[in-house]
Amino acid sequence: MEKIILTGDRPTGRLHIGHYVGSLRGRVQLQNSGEYDKVFIMIADAQALTDNFDNPDKVRSNILQVTLDYLSCGIDPKKTNVFIQSQIPELPELTQFYLNLVTVSRLERNPTIKSEIQMRGFDRAIPAGFLCYPVSQAADITFCKATTVPVGEDQIPMLEQAREIVRTFNRIYGETLVEPEILLPENEASLRLPGTDGKAKMSKSLGNCIYLSDEPEVIKQKIMTMYTDPLHIQVSDPGHIEGNTVFTYLDAFCRPDDFERFLPEYANLDELKAHYQKGGLGDVKVKRFLNAIMQDTLGEIRARRKEYEKDLDYVYDVLVEGTKVAREAGKETMADVKRAMKIDYFDNTDWLKL
Repeated sequence: MEKIILTGDRPTGRLHIGHYVGSLRGRVQLQNSGEYDKVFIMIADAQALTDNFDNPDKVRSNILQVTLDYLSCGIDPKKTNVFIQSQIPELPELTQFYLNLVTVSRLERNPTIKSEIQMRGFDRAIPAGFLCYPVSQAADITFCKATTVPVGEDQIPMLEQAREIVRTFNRIYGETLVEPEILLPENEASLRLPGTDGKAKMSKSLGNCIYLSDEPEVIKQKIMTMYTDPLHIQVSDPGHIEGNTVFTYLDAFCRPDDFERFLPEYANLDELKAHYQKGGLGDVKVKRFLNAIMQDTLGEIRARRKEYEKDLDYVYDVLVEGTKVAREAGKETMADVKRAMKIDYFDNTDWLKL
C-alpha cells in the first residue's frame, strides 16, 4: 500500500509561526524524506466558509496568501500537490455518504467542535455546515486514501472521528477506505504554540500571532512586548520557565548554533534557563536573543516570499496542477466507494438481472 500524506490549512489569513512549528516545518521535512509516495496539502476554502459564509472575499483573497506562505517555507510543487478543496467535487459527495454513518449527538460531543462553538458564540444557532465539519474533514482525508495525517494535538478528536467513520464504512460495505494514522510534531513545544500574550492558543482572531510575512520591526515589537513571568519584576528575582512564553518559543525555535552566533556567553538553552531561574538574568536580554533567532529564521522565509510575489502566474500554476492531481485521486476513490456501496449502476449492470 502506498504511503500518502494529507494535511492542510483554512485560508482565513496569512499563516503564522504557530503553523510553522506545528506543521509547515514538519511538512517540508516529510516531503523531502523520500518515505512517502504522495503528499497532498489542501487549502481548505470550503471548510473556511462554514463560519465565514457571509464573507467569501476573506476566504478567496487568502488562498493566494496561504500558497505564498507554503512556497516560502519550502513546500516543493515537484514533491507536493497543493490543491484547493472546493475544486474537488468528490469531497462533498463523500461527505453526503459519510453523514449517514455518524449521529448528531456524536458530532456535538467532539471536543474540538465544542470549544470552537463556544469561542465563536454560536450557542444553539450552530450552522449545520460547521457542526458537520468533522464529517467533511473525514472526506478530505479519505478521498486520496491518506495513510498519514500530520496535525497539532487540538486536531486529535477530529482525526479520531474520521477513523470512526472509516471503520464504520468498511464494516458495512467491506474494506474500501484507508484508516489514517495521526502524526504529531516531535518537539513538544511545537504541539501548540501559545500566543504572544500568553494565551493558550495562537489565533488570528485573538491578534496574538507573529506572521511568517511580518516585517522585522513588527516581529521585534511583538517579541519585546511578549508575556513572560509576572513575578519576575527585578533582574535579580528568580524567574519561572513554566508558562513563560519567551522560553516556550525558545524551546520551539532555538538551535544549538544559535548561542555561538547570538549569545556566546551561554553554552546552551539549559544553561540560559538555569540562570533565569536562579535570578540575575533580565527578560529584555532573553527577548533580544529570541528576536535574533526569529529574525534569522523568518528573514529567509520572507525573502523567498518576496521572490514568489514577483511571479504570481507560477503560483497560480502550482494550484492548478496540484488540484488536477487531487481530482484524479478523488475520482479513483469515488469509483471504489460507489462499487462498495453498490451504486455503480452504469459500471456494473448486474442489478438489471431479474
